[in-house]
Amino acid sequence: MMKKIAVLGSTGSIGTQTLEVVRYNKDIQVTALAAGSNVKLLEEQIREFKPRLACLWDEEKAKELRAAVADMDVKVASGMEGLMEAAVSPEADLVVTAVVGMIGIRPTIAAMEAGKDSALANKETLVTAGHLIMPLAEKMGVRILPVDSEHSAVFQCLNGERREEIHKLLITASGGPFRGRTREELAQVTVADAMKHPTWNMGMKVTLDSATMFNKGLEVIEAHWLFGVDYQDIEVIVQPQSLIHSMVEYVDGTIMAQIGL
Repeated sequence: MMKKIAVLGSTGSIGTQTLEVVRYNKDIQVTALAAGSNVKLLEEQIREFKPRLACLWDEEKAKELRAAVADMDVKVASGMEGLMEAAVSPEADLVVTAVVGMIGIRPTIAAMEAGKDSALANKETLVTAGHLIMPLAEKMGVRILPVDSEHSAVFQCLNGERREEIHKLLITASGGPFRGRTREELAQVTVADAMKHPTWNMGMKVTLDSATMFNKGLEVIEAHWLFGVDYQDIEVIVQPQSLIHSMVEYVDGTIMAQIGL
């Protein structure tokens, strides 16, 4: 059965990886693509995946894109209106929300209200609006599927298990490029140093937030909403090899981990 998806944030790290999955799995069809301002890459994606709708946040860039794909059967929209249109595109079963920042909240809510499942890679949506998102998902009977490495790992470790038997969620962190540095050494670091993540190649915001460990704070809040676990039962563990993506400890002392490169 063909799975139909809309990808919001298609030119970013998560978006391009999502489209790699589409490329190698012939049972997924892209109905809509949305991006910020990368005209060239979005044009390439439109030509390869042939969505019916594309959106660029920047209206001037959207005009440029319209001219570039005038030979294609695709509507090009812009701004929040275009993002919302992509989120509720009638053909899509699943909306991948991989945009950065709080602009992801409204499209996620719109998709849920339209009865669509959400593959969520936008931290801010749950960090700032988890109290709205999770009850709405339950009300609409739709699923929130976590895409981030750590939350996807917890999701997999919980599969088939009873939630009331969770003792603790163990969220892992690499420690970033500054792990082990003294306070004096940290006073001298630059943005360029912060961008040298030892394990992952990510966008600028997430990479910088990882260097300060701020990103892990956001992930703890996200885990609280996603899995309904109290903050005191979520622990962060530094695991520099980045082989363990997260773990779940159960009341009987068993620990389930999701491990891999």
